[in-house]
Amino acid sequence: MPRTEPARGMRDFLPEDIRRREYVIGVIRRVYERYGFEPLETPAVENLETLMGKYGEEGNQLIFKILKRGEHEASGQADLALRYDLTVPLARVVAQYQSKLPRLFKRYQIQPVWRADRPARGRFREFCQCDVDSLGSTSPVIEAEVCAAVSDALTELGFTDFIIRLNHRQLLTSILNAAGIAESLHGTALVAVDKLDKIGPDGVKGEMRARGVESAAAARLLELFELLTKQRDQTRNVLGDEAGLAAFENVEAIFAHSQGTSAATRLRFDPSLARGLSYYTGAIMEITVPDLAGSLGGGGRYDNLVGMFLGQSVAACGFSLGLERILVVMGERGMFPPNLTTTAADVMMAVFDAADAPHALRVARVLRQCGLRVLVYPDADKIGKQIKYADSLAIPFVAILGGNEIAAGTVTVKNLSAQTQATYDQAAAGGAILEELRQRG
Repeated sequence: MPRTEPARGMRDFLPEDIRRREYVIGVIRRVYERYGFEPLETPAVENLETLMGKYGEEGNQLIFKILKRGEHEASGQADLALRYDLTVPLARVVAQYQSKLPRLFKRYQIQPVWRADRPARGRFREFCQCDVDSLGSTSPVIEAEVCAAVSDALTELGFTDFIIRLNHRQLLTSILNAAGIAESLHGTALVAVDKLDKIGPDGVKGEMRARGVESAAAARLLELFELLTKQRDQTRNVLGDEAGLAAFENVEAIFAHSQGTSAATRLRFDPSLARGLSYYTGAIMEITVPDLAGSLGGGGRYDNLVGMFLGQSVAACGFSLGLERILVVMGERGMFPPNLTTTAADVMMAVFDAADAPHALRVARVLRQCGLRVLVYPDADKIGKQIKYADSLAIPFVAILGGNEIAAGTVTVKNLSAQTQATYDQAAAGGAILEELRQRG
């Protein structure tokens, strides 16, 4: 017998799962659109050369490659790959359609991505990202707005304890220099620093030593992180180069611009925040909650990425919320609204006699035209069996259409929770059911 479970790190979504996902996506989409972001979709498959070299040494290893097909299959070579994130495809789209897009292009994109990662709690090989990006401006207003947008989205979903960690890639580079880490080792050191939340300070020290960073420099780096986290105003005293100071002023500007937004109370300066993706060029952000290892999302400025496709720099900044982790936390905390639709229908049409099925279908159409969701029971089973089926699906009403009702042009509606029933003209039944649904809340 073939195996029935999905591939490791992939999932099937049953009706209740889909309803929860659509609820969260709907909230996020509405918030993004309130900020003037427009929708975009890109293919699940990209050319391999589009993705390679954009995500750093570890990211390249997590790309799902697709082998050549047909006569080239025997070569064992890959030419396509599953989408790793939504940012690189966005950069490709901007380069491809630059003449058709506005100078300041604001887009949101909610689609699945794939990574050959090790599955864990809230971490899957196929998962959905909810991205929001602005291209065309270097103003810190952009960072303030994307932080506010994701803050609004999480707040509307019911989150109250999240923080947005903020840092800057050039500032991080300057801190590495101040700690005495050779510039040639910056990239490999950041790979270790990016794991600080997962493996802790001692783990980071050990990994940096394994990557060739001197123990004293690694220890000094972690000391600086601790100092600047507690005393942000000491940053200017630590930095010894103009680029680092300019980066810090940019961070301060983002804090200042965010004062009038919902992100004001959420932003925290975190000089250790690294973000593993290599395309970041400026401010970087990440959202965390206390009871989740890892983040609910992250992002930053990537002013050079579009230039890899276009041949000229295009200012860009964005943020990505991870749908799967949001769903995990909301499920564990019981955050979904109690009135979230959990049934297949509002009404089930019961059928007494197979010959009456055409009448049942006609009445079902009348009810649907009123805006109700109607499930027609297809078999002429005993009425008790049909009602039991509706109750098992938590369908609140059963519409009963027997010979007397058909002759009189009426329909009997049974309220399963209240254990009451009433008979209505078929044209009036829909309005009566809707009114009872409204009273139920």
